[in-house]
Amino acid sequence: MRKQILLVAAFVLLLRLAFLHQAIQGDDVYYLAGAEHAQVDPLHPNHARYPFLGQIVDMRGHPHPPLNAWVLGALLALLGRVEEAPFHAAYALFSLIAALSALAIARRLTPRPLEATLLFVVTPAFVVNGGSLEADLPFLAFWLASLACFVEAAEARSTKWLLASLAPMALAALAAYQSVVLTPILWLYLWARRRDWKPAWLAALTPPIVLAVWQLWERSSTGGMPAAVLAGYLQTYGLEALTQKLKNAGALTAHLGWVVFPLLAAAAFRSKSAWALLPLFAAAAFYDPNPLFWASAGIGALVLLWCARNWRDFAAQWVLVFFAAALVVFFAGSARYLLPLVLPVAIVVSRQLTSRWLYASTACGFVLSLALAIVNYQHWDAYRRFAQTLAPQAANGRVWINGEWGLRFYLERVGALPLLRGQALEPGDIVVTSALGYPVPFTTGGGMIAPVSEDVVTSPIPLRLIALDTRSAYSTAAAGLRPFDISTGPIDRLRAETVIARKPELSYLPMNAPSADQQIVTGLYSLESNAWRWMAAKAIVLLKPPATPTPIEVTLVIPAASPTRTITLLLDGRQIAQATYSAPGTYTLTSPPLQPAGSSAALTILAGKTFSAPGDSRILSVIVTGAGFKLK
Repeated sequence: MRKQILLVAAFVLLLRLAFLHQAIQGDDVYYLAGAEHAQVDPLHPNHARYPFLGQIVDMRGHPHPPLNAWVLGALLALLGRVEEAPFHAAYALFSLIAALSALAIARRLTPRPLEATLLFVVTPAFVVNGGSLEADLPFLAFWLASLACFVEAAEARSTKWLLASLAPMALAALAAYQSVVLTPILWLYLWARRRDWKPAWLAALTPPIVLAVWQLWERSSTGGMPAAVLAGYLQTYGLEALTQKLKNAGALTAHLGWVVFPLLAAAAFRSKSAWALLPLFAAAAFYDPNPLFWASAGIGALVLLWCARNWRDFAAQWVLVFFAAALVVFFAGSARYLLPLVLPVAIVVSRQLTSRWLYASTACGFVLSLALAIVNYQHWDAYRRFAQTLAPQAANGRVWINGEWGLRFYLERVGALPLLRGQALEPGDIVVTSALGYPVPFTTGGGMIAPVSEDVVTSPIPLRLIALDTRSAYSTAAAGLRPFDISTGPIDRLRAETVIARKPELSYLPMNAPSADQQIVTGLYSLESNAWRWMAAKAIVLLKPPATPTPIEVTLVIPAASPTRTITLLLDGRQIAQATYSAPGTYTLTSPPLQPAGSSAALTILAGKTFSAPGDSRILSVIVTGAGFKLK
């Protein structure tokens, strides 16, 4: 047993040592925002506010409770600033806890515990996501630690081990909402092994109790429950829509086919009734003929079919309960969501096949996972290097970040600022845009864009976790449902551009004019149907003054959903027209003839009220088709 512990510990530590200088990645930046807020409000780190997709959001709506922000906040307080190597070294402890807990559980459930544990630690999500500062590994560590202690308690009817399970259960609850799934899984184990032990039945309720206490404490201390804020964001961004749920289900099924190496899974979970899955294979192939999806989804379905046929087995129950919960709780279909069920799959596989097959599969799985981790390292490191090239510009002027993730972290570190949706830039400003990182629309304040520098993020390894023009669902199912993708194409395209002053060319500005984006200062969104644009509460456009006095004319549509009824026009800050309309419809608001001095005039359009459409985070008022000086 000691040799197995040392072997597993050495493997995990060497793996984490290899990626000690991993760049800040993915959602790390948002957890670090919570860590920074913890320096001034340590009891409420999730009360941080930060830009997300161009809007300021409240971290109380984050889909994870505050444990990870507390951990990062403690490291930040200790070290004074975010340093990749010491932060990752600290987080290696969670990988170690998870791996050793997995070994302890496997000793109770399979005659080949070492093989099952090694299959667990080489799964892609453990290798790749273990190098991040997100909540997944802390949650996994406490999830498995609580299970290991609880199983030991149930087997020995030990009050000591039962009490020992309470702390990791509580910490798991403070790391992730899905910790509540521990309760039915632990109850299933008790029902089979120690159903008459009442204290253990009550102890298994720890996760929902801790979450409920935290919600009520937040309500009493701050006036609002995080779950309510989260529910609002889920509705605002349409994350609970049926299409999102179906994509989530498809991606998770494909990921399930890769928690152990697929050939091993196919051999271990083969079944005489597998022919019943042929319609699923056909449907998956019809949706995406690439075998990376339909074969992966088929093997994932084979795992679920085997577990359903062997539902009396605790490992099968663990898989079925957690996977069913994942279909309900999650919306993005990320591979890391299934980390808590990798171990039971590995345990079942270890019972079905010989050690020779298991070690061969461990080697194959590790090679694949290591390759994916290297691609992941190269992706985020490219952001770190590109940000450093812009440090002089950020020190001497304004640099804006039109992207998310690690790119934003490293650019903020050198002094850049996150770009908000619809923000107007000024001549001399530089904007850094990631084609992959959900760029938001902005305006150039009447100027034009000129390139400063650019970089294509890529890797010579033809595997992609998240990238342009791929259909990988490793991090999100937004672009496709494959567990990863095979490609040599670019991962991302980064470009830095500067705003150059430019005089307006048009006196009347149709929204579909080629130069419209250069004359829109703020408040008008992207062109739609090649004819019109939605307006926010306030819009400003630059116009070329006419040679003779000419009326200002704005053509607009007030949709039925809009509460706007009053429209006001200002020219260079002076009111020139106002109208109140009794009902939705198409209108033209016209001013008296005007002839402003100078080479440019600023027309401001004000809407009385605004609204937001379901699934659309923009602030909307009316639709504008044209605005400016127009001769009759």
